[in-house]
Amino acid sequence: MTKLFAAIVATTALVSPALAQDKIEEFRIGILGGENAQDRMTSNECYRAAAEDLLGVPVKLFTPADYDGVIQGLLGGSIDMAWLGASAYAKTYLTDPDAVEPIMVKTNVDKSFGYHSIGFARKDSGITSLEDMGGKSFGFGDPNSTSGYLIPSIEIPQETGATMDSGDYFGEVKFTGGHEQTIVAVANGDVDAGVTWADGMGAWADGYNSGALRKAADAGLVDMNELVEIWKSKPIPEGPIVLRSELPERVKVDIATLTASLPYMDADCAYNFMAGEALGFQPIDHDAYTSIIEARKSKM
Repeated sequence: MTKLFAAIVATTALVSPALAQDKIEEFRIGILGGENAQDRMTSNECYRAAAEDLLGVPVKLFTPADYDGVIQGLLGGSIDMAWLGASAYAKTYLTDPDAVEPIMVKTNVDKSFGYHSIGFARKDSGITSLEDMGGKSFGFGDPNSTSGYLIPSIEIPQETGATMDSGDYFGEVKFTGGHEQTIVAVANGDVDAGVTWADGMGAWADGYNSGALRKAADAGLVDMNELVEIWKSKPIPEGPIVLRSELPERVKVDIATLTASLPYMDADCAYNFMAGEALGFQPIDHDAYTSIIEARKSKM
């Protein structure tokens, strides 16, 4: 029995016998796109193993090619859990408000649960702000990404006075497929600039404390000293970890407890799972995402 599993069993041992009678045959975790499938599997393997120990059934990871693959899996019942972005949660809710329940949200080192969409370019490009981006190519991750598209597509036009259509302000607007792909595309010069997500705390040279830039820097994909920040969004509510609503209540309690306990029981696992340094997780509910749902409606 692992240390993490033993601690959580002790925590959840007082759950009522009625809840303990609920059974599942397996548990399926969907992982949003944003980095290559193998890296997503590696980052989440420790969480998968801990969940399997705790639930006593096979736990499987699924890495669809894009965000919508996870969303459709949750809606169709082939995925039981996912850490969604706020926009992906909004799409799921707007499609079926009863499909999933938000249970936990990542908490930053300052106890907040927000993050930012970060615009960035190569330092040697001479681009330092959106004002330098007229006629240049801009990379976005996925249409269902909050920081990789939804929020920039609202806030950037407010600053530029132009649409996001190719040829209006930017010379070309491209979807790269995910956060890692955007970071690599900018670093390689395939696009002039792009957006990704970060908590906006800590040092730029580290890729901030947590987020896609931190993961890319840790993996050696980029040298942050060769990149420069050119834009930052207003704070965005961190996306929720959601569970399929039809899961047994005992499973929901166990997964919530596992997630909350992770930083205290296995710091290395938590670092990988949380994409860098963070305080941990706290409970969250639907009400935290009403503004993002309204923003998503405005783009429909």
